[in-house]
Amino acid sequence: MEKSKTIEGSQLHGTDTGSADVQIAILTERINSLTEHLQKNNKDHSSRRGLLMMVGQRRRLLDYLNKTDTGRYQALTKKLKLRK
Repeated sequence: MEKSKTIEGSQLHGTDTGSADVQIAILTERINSLTEHLQKNNKDHSSRRGLLMMVGQRRRLLDYLNKTDTGRYQALTKKLKLRK
């Protein structure tokens, strides 16, 4: 349920499920939930590695979006509260 809500909130058009905006929003949701998990389970190193890989993937997608469409990048980072 949460994933579909995240997708609906970031879609560029009605059938959009794979644009950079949607992928970044999904990764952000997963990163936030995994961060909470790791605060409770600080010895879970395999999940920590997965978290770092997700953060790197999101960083690459954000760099791509910034390079191709700066306006969408700024709107998305503001919406997801990634930049201050």
